[in-house]
Amino acid sequence: MTDFQPAYLETKEKGLLRDKISKARQLLNSCEICPRACKADRFSGELGECSTGDEAIVSSFNPHFGEEPPLVGAFGSGTIFFSHCNLKCNFCQNYEISHDGEGEECGLGQLAGMMLILQNNGCHNINFVTPTHVVPQILSALDMAIDGGLRIPLVYNSSGYDKVETLKLLEGVIDIYMPDFKFWDPAVAEQTCKAPDYPEVARKAVAEMYRQVGDLQVDENGIATRGLLLRHLVMPSGMAGTAEVMSFIANHVSKNTFVNIMDQYRPCGKAYEVKGLGETISETEFNKAVQAAKDAEISRFAAL
Repeated sequence: MTDFQPAYLETKEKGLLRDKISKARQLLNSCEICPRACKADRFSGELGECSTGDEAIVSSFNPHFGEEPPLVGAFGSGTIFFSHCNLKCNFCQNYEISHDGEGEECGLGQLAGMMLILQNNGCHNINFVTPTHVVPQILSALDMAIDGGLRIPLVYNSSGYDKVETLKLLEGVIDIYMPDFKFWDPAVAEQTCKAPDYPEVARKAVAEMYRQVGDLQVDENGIATRGLLLRHLVMPSGMAGTAEVMSFIANHVSKNTFVNIMDQYRPCGKAYEVKGLGETISETEFNKAVQAAKDAEISRFAAL
């Protein structure tokens, strides 16, 4: 990435990063960082919906080779997996992390150090997994990491249940947004996540992410440097509403959006509590989802 400069360097140079950090940390007093808006005083030890206080909890950090090819390259995506989640899908494949909170509290210096270790290991990016509820901590640690020499793209890898106001604090900071767009039907979102507003929130969040970074851009080696990369998990019995999601992306975001249509669904966590979620998806269901993307004239998609 000889000519690449991550957005956060200019933001810090202009003195804007400190202002973003201040605004984000103020939100912890009566937390409204995510759409749950539970108003927990996280500075005082109240945990709220995300079960996370003033310090982020990290389950692991490592070069990851199972992400999308534009992120992985030859040396992996530098993933930092945050524990807990503001969405808490009942079928989550990482239930022990997202619901049970496996991991350890991580100070800002430790978090900055993780970013630098991953960069020094050759990772092509820093990939924040489930970052929505720890945006203030990420921004604060980033300030320290930049001083330590961080120079690779940042990836915001979220469930899509993100508040636009919080995303705006990340403008000029995040280079690559990689949200899920999980469900189109509010009833399904209520059954699986107790978040009937998820479809509306995700539509607004994805549109804001795209406004900030545009279509996915890659360098001469095919490694992503900036832009939107969308994930969509195919679910049994059409519960994800794939055709509607693809139509929205094509008509209201961009037909040039890089979309990863995923076939990895399997019943995990408490999936069996919801009718239909106890099944795996069939090859026919997956092929139908891929065809929906083609019918919507999505021009860049992977089927993994």
